[in-house]
Amino acid sequence: MFRSRRAGLVRRLWRQRCAAASAEDGPGALKPAVHALFKKLKDEELELLVQVVESRGAWESGCVLAPWGDPRGVKQGLPPQVLLCRLFRWPDLHQSHELKHLCYCAGGQGACGDLAVLCCNPHHFSRLAVPETPPPPYLKASCGPSWPDEPQLMEFSYNGGDWSDTSLSWSTIKDGCWCKLAYWEYRTRVGRLYAVHEASVNVFCELPWGSGFCLAQLPATYRSCAVRRARGKIGRGLLLSQEPGGVWAYNRSEHPIFVSSPTLSPPGACGLTVLKVLPGYSAKVFDYEWAGDRGGWQLPGEGPCDPHSIRISFAKGWGPCYSRQFITSCPCWLEVLLNQPC
Repeated sequence: MFRSRRAGLVRRLWRQRCAAASAEDGPGALKPAVHALFKKLKDEELELLVQVVESRGAWESGCVLAPWGDPRGVKQGLPPQVLLCRLFRWPDLHQSHELKHLCYCAGGQGACGDLAVLCCNPHHFSRLAVPETPPPPYLKASCGPSWPDEPQLMEFSYNGGDWSDTSLSWSTIKDGCWCKLAYWEYRTRVGRLYAVHEASVNVFCELPWGSGFCLAQLPATYRSCAVRRARGKIGRGLLLSQEPGGVWAYNRSEHPIFVSSPTLSPPGACGLTVLKVLPGYSAKVFDYEWAGDRGGWQLPGEGPCDPHSIRISFAKGWGPCYSRQFITSCPCWLEVLLNQPC
């Protein structure tokens, strides 16, 4: 009876594999290695893996611990976590350095004091985002700070050493939180600042996608069709986490997010860098060490900005390589105001 139950779980797992997995590896290429790995998992871990892949990571789940370094769980040198991520999420994945443990995963190498096991839950990992090369196909012209025939919007005014904002938030309150979140629809901020005290926070649109900053619970306002369409794409949203050295963003939704911060731009750059983060990918969106060398954040056409802030747009990009030059032209976006680390 127990064997038939495990066999049923394994069949359910194979039904959830990526459609492109067989085409990437050839007919049945992963099957021997994956079956060998499944045999090494305890019954409760196999059941947990079934729940995770069938829900597509909709909920935060526990770790699926697998033996580390067992050749029977490896296909051409692939560690267990790469093997399962390749089977259930990214058929084109090749190496473990392309992955990042999510902040809530407790089963990395050496978890629970045991160096012989590690987590291979495919939804405890993200892929690392890299800048687009070449620029997106909707490039309007050669990328530069601005187009002379378009009006320039001044986002901030700067007077006598004090920051005075006309459209964006500003927070210098030291109340124990590491950041505050502001949600915007075009140039209008909706609701109050949301203080984040935990090491990570989920930002999502509708319940029941978990705990955190739920945008649906903000005060209702008039919303244009464009805003309603964009809000419909937020879904599970994103996970923001403060980790050693900086802040990471993990895209949990089914549509891209677009991010800018002072530390995403190369040193000495005079233009704006907007990083596109695809679904399932994560990126280090703020580096505290780099920020200490940047001083004020001056954007062409926008004026000075908070040097400890991050801007994230849902589904719609902006910047010199997009039709929207400024984030205030995006229908739904998030402003992350960071408290400087002590």
